[in-house]
Amino acid sequence: MKRVCLALTLPLLLIAASPAAPQTPPAPQAEEEKGFDLMQEGAKLLFRGLMREMEPALNEMGKALSEMEPALEKLMVLIDDIRNYDAPRLLDNGDILIPRRKDAPKPLPIPEGEIEL
Repeated sequence: MKRVCLALTLPLLLIAASPAAPQTPPAPQAEEEKGFDLMQEGAKLLFRGLMREMEPALNEMGKALSEMEPALEKLMVLIDDIRNYDAPRLLDNGDILIPRRKDAPKPLPIPEGEIEL
């Protein structure tokens, strides 16, 4: 679960951690190059602002995923392999049915004290 959280946040952190602009004044550039530099600086500012705004939400998501990790591990034991299931179907009453494939191996027994839904 921590890997999922890292996989979601790592690209954003890499963008935000881009190197700072050099301290020496840049050499004179053509008008087109200046436009590209301005666009690049604007994109950096945009992504830094987005990261600043999204940081609390990403932290909350990481905490929520950490809290859900034990329940998700139990669920993955019950599901075993997602390839053992057919595509979900929406029934007329609004229920969603995810049928287990007929050629799939038998599922593991459900531990005592738990209710199969």
